[in-house]
Amino acid sequence: MKLPGSKPGVLPGLPGAGGARPRRAPRWRRRTVAAIACAVVLPLTACVGPGMPGGPGGPGGGPTPAPTPVPGPTADLSQELTGGGGPFIGTAIPVDLPAAGYVQHEYAAAGTATSYKAVGGLSGDGRWRFEPDGTAPYRTRVLVRQPADAERFSGTVIVEWLNVSGGVDADPEWATLHEEIIRAGHIWVGVSAQRLGVLGGQVLVTVPAPGSELAGKGLKAIDPARYGSLDHPGDGFAYDILTQVARGVRGGAGIGGLAPRKLIASGQSQSAFAMTTYYNGVQPLTGAFDGFYVLSRGAAGLPLVGPGQNADLTGALLGGTTTTFRTDQRAPVMDVQAESDLTSILGSAKARQPDSDRFRLWEIAGTAHADKHLLGANAANIDCGVPINDGPMHVVAKAALRGLTTWLDTGQPPASAARVTVNEGLFPSVRRDADGIALGGVRTPPVDVPAVALSGEPGPALSAICLLIGSTKPLPAARLAQLYPSRADYEQRYTAGTAAAITAGFVLAEDRAALLGYARPELVAG
Repeated sequence: MKLPGSKPGVLPGLPGAGGARPRRAPRWRRRTVAAIACAVVLPLTACVGPGMPGGPGGPGGGPTPAPTPVPGPTADLSQELTGGGGPFIGTAIPVDLPAAGYVQHEYAAAGTATSYKAVGGLSGDGRWRFEPDGTAPYRTRVLVRQPADAERFSGTVIVEWLNVSGGVDADPEWATLHEEIIRAGHIWVGVSAQRLGVLGGQVLVTVPAPGSELAGKGLKAIDPARYGSLDHPGDGFAYDILTQVARGVRGGAGIGGLAPRKLIASGQSQSAFAMTTYYNGVQPLTGAFDGFYVLSRGAAGLPLVGPGQNADLTGALLGGTTTTFRTDQRAPVMDVQAESDLTSILGSAKARQPDSDRFRLWEIAGTAHADKHLLGANAANIDCGVPINDGPMHVVAKAALRGLTTWLDTGQPPASAARVTVNEGLFPSVRRDADGIALGGVRTPPVDVPAVALSGEPGPALSAICLLIGSTKPLPAARLAQLYPSRADYEQRYTAGTAAAITAGFVLAEDRAALLGYARPELVAG
């Protein structure tokens, strides 16, 4: 992201809202007043750079019953971080926040956190019992992006557990969902929950990108002028750190005193593993979040670890307890999975569970854990033997977020989706048609009206990153001629498929143009 006066690759601090007084009540408050009046019950990072009728919860029946937050310690978010090179975050998708009407602030989050221990083992049904273990002081970083005009605030806050698999704090949920977050007027809060992001550690996924030499160093070493005061007691305390930040934000800290109606916990990839652990073991103790948005989880949760330790993601991948999300909590879960998440190193197909009044699973055919959109310009630096996946994962993911917020607000759950068809066995595999395209799952026109074969399968040049980013293979000209008698026929069918995906609820009407942009008429003979 480059803003006036900034260095390339540096995400500078952005000015505050300036204390301007809104002319009328914020939108979320006007909606709440109207509801009362009507008597309605309610990644992996790709680059590194500084920088009204019906009962509650039923279809159409008012908001889902909210968990009751349990009182407890709250993070101190009173100190804004300044100096140094400005806020540091690993991202590959630049967003002009001022042009979008958003401002960014960065705070130290400080307090004394509690770690947990599991009592009675970790069962596959997710009904885990955690108890407090030790305590330790912490001082980490929280990044906030919110509407400059308080009137635009929707009342919903998305709290993202920042991802550290690439060796630095990264914001893949924001990168994937920012268009929906901004147009809806949500507040986004990114939490440096894990020790690696603050103090450094082992880099699990290396991406050739500008700034990659900073991977594994941690904020404290990357910019001591700004982050030198930070300290992290270890990932065993990360869950309570997230809880304490959520309590602070719910009380208006770090967001200009606004009063959120809903807090959604979110995480992608390694952070999605953490969401699984949090939901099954910690949420029952805290009730801190109203909903959970989980993107690209594996079959297990992120393990609990001792003081001073970083989480063992490799252990979770190779030998973690396969678990579903527990089904006895009020907070709903929206679980979005790429095709490659199912049978590759994440193996999430082993943890499938049925949809319910508190759970939705969308598996998106023809998509990858990380893709051309998420990798941005750095996709050009990666050679996996074939072009990497260029599917519309983020387009469907935005509809899933809208589905979750609607679920929380009205009680109407998102659409249910068919699962991607998987061949069971010792080494499960995705079942494919003659063109190599996955069967089943959430369908979009790039897979139902194909000009290329989008797949979660990697190319022939294997590496940690290549296992995650799938492939895009053009269909032979003879096959295209067999499928489409003319380019006009292809375009008509693709447009009809886009309308069908919107009607089915898997794509937002606002993203019609984005999905149409994935059409490839130039590959079809006229």
